[in-house]
Amino acid sequence: MNPHSPDPDPYPMNVHPARRAARGRRRGPGHAGRTVSVRNEVCIPVRDDARARFVTFDGLPDGAEHFAVRFEGVEPRDPPIVRMHSECITGDVFASRRCDCGDQLRHALDVLHAAGGFLLYLRQEGRGIGLVAKLDAYRLQDAGADTFAANRALDLPADARDYACGAQMLAALGVRRVRLMTNNPDKVAQLTAHGIEVVERVSAGTFPTHANRHYLEAKYRLTGHALDL
Repeated sequence: MNPHSPDPDPYPMNVHPARRAARGRRRGPGHAGRTVSVRNEVCIPVRDDARARFVTFDGLPDGAEHFAVRFEGVEPRDPPIVRMHSECITGDVFASRRCDCGDQLRHALDVLHAAGGFLLYLRQEGRGIGLVAKLDAYRLQDAGADTFAANRALDLPADARDYACGAQMLAALGVRRVRLMTNNPDKVAQLTAHGIEVVERVSAGTFPTHANRHYLEAKYRLTGHALDL
């Protein structure tokens, strides 16, 4: 090997972004030297005449447009409730019944509107594989694969999400201890590994439908989600 040749690119562009993200996660913390800071806060009136503050950030290492939401006029307990919600266009916007994402988002907003706290909206569609690949995986699920096996059949990670961005957003907001609203043990483990103390896990709710029961059962059985099935 030529000692003067450049190192091979560990993230070649012909590799799906989710696979590149998973490789980066396996390589360990790669965010040293970056400081994440609040970029802007904008108040937006939302449902039931509530006023929500949308918070954007500079310096997020993955370059994605993650943002935080908190409601005005509600003083949260210390530590606050925090919901890290991964983007799901089909569930959040179109109310898909194939998953529980939209129901969890609406439940979290109800809780945060009443009790205060933060919603971190993470742009990690399809557990990090993106919308197009998620819809490809749906076709495989229609043929009988579970939600994780379908991703692997596409040579993609079962779950490519990295919650370092969530920890950095919380640090920028001055939050180091949280009551985390989640059913997913990996969120607790990753936040803890990135220096955020999770003092309590708050249920994100269980929302079974005729169309998502197989999906929920796979999460319960294969990844230890705390679901009331």
